[in-house]
Amino acid sequence: MRLPAARRTTTLLAGLTFLAGLTAGAGATAGADPDDAPTPQAGSRYDSPVVKAHPSNRTNPLAGRRWGVYKGPLEQAWPPYENASGTTKKLLAEIALRPKAKWFGDWVPANEIEGKVRDYVRISQAGNPRTLVQMALFAMEPWGEEVCRRAPNAGERATYRRWIAAVGRGIGSAHTAVVLQPDLLVARCGPQGGKAVARMVAAAAKTLSARPNTSVYIDAGAYDWPPPSRGGADAAVNYLVRSGVRYARGFSLNGTHYSPLRLEVTRAGDIADELRRRGIGGKKAIISTSSNGKGFEFGRYDPQSQRDNARTCRSRTDKRMCVMLGAPPSMDPDNPRWGLSPALRRTAARTVDGYLWFGRPWLYNQADPFVRSRALDLARSWRLKP
Repeated sequence: MRLPAARRTTTLLAGLTFLAGLTAGAGATAGADPDDAPTPQAGSRYDSPVVKAHPSNRTNPLAGRRWGVYKGPLEQAWPPYENASGTTKKLLAEIALRPKAKWFGDWVPANEIEGKVRDYVRISQAGNPRTLVQMALFAMEPWGEEVCRRAPNAGERATYRRWIAAVGRGIGSAHTAVVLQPDLLVARCGPQGGKAVARMVAAAAKTLSARPNTSVYIDAGAYDWPPPSRGGADAAVNYLVRSGVRYARGFSLNGTHYSPLRLEVTRAGDIADELRRRGIGGKKAIISTSSNGKGFEFGRYDPQSQRDNARTCRSRTDKRMCVMLGAPPSMDPDNPRWGLSPALRRTAARTVDGYLWFGRPWLYNQADPFVRSRALDLARSWRLKP
């Protein structure tokens, strides 16, 4: 993966440039929709089917429980869905009403994050304390290209500790899956190979894993980052070990890439096996499948400058290199429906806790704002829609 500019800079500059036009367009089209379909409701086909843990992964904390859906303004896909009507609303429901991981970052200050997380948990669980909540935490500073030039200073380290502690308090005893620091492997370019960042992530994993029902998955890139030609699973494991994977439930894959599911399951098995060889056994993966229904290698996308905002497929038969929704959020990773070979189904059953949607292809640059045209393309072209 290339070294991205800081996501927050991208969000601010690009988002402000396009937000007005996108929002205006969304409202105009939604109002003109001739259909008058009823509002889709969660609790029907939009829910992830509840499946018991597989015998080869009996401790799976994501299985056997409902996966919650947050319905509120913190989720960028929710207000456009609420304000839509007719066919447009039905299509946007395919994203808005699916379980997803909300990204929280340092745009929420340390003195506010506890309350934001607590509200997110409350709304996601909708009164059922057994319901699983999903989130991604992306609060490391510096980041982007700056993390290659310098390590976090004392003030940034202290702020990060306070922020993570506040997130933990907000989670409380809720059943929660946490993706810790998407794109973490970027930090390897920093001083001493990203030593300071790794220590901070390790401390965060230890803090959050101390919560009674929180499962932490530290980001480990994707099959094509680092690719096999540049160390592959071994290179990812090197940084996972430094980043405290011993404290975590496991690791996450494919959060910002488009890599095919078969390759991500392969990488999950390779990482888990290598961790076991190094004395850190029993670690499990979660894989983001929100962007890999027609998977491709991140580095081969043309134009390179648009890799984070790759074009969406216009139809199920679109022959271009384009982004398509993959497997729906699922606690059933070895289901034959996902098209894996028998050998990979066994790897998935043993190694993967679930397929989650923590990638966000419906957002501009996978960051912000919500782009209605992208979301509609994704919903229309989805081959694996339940």
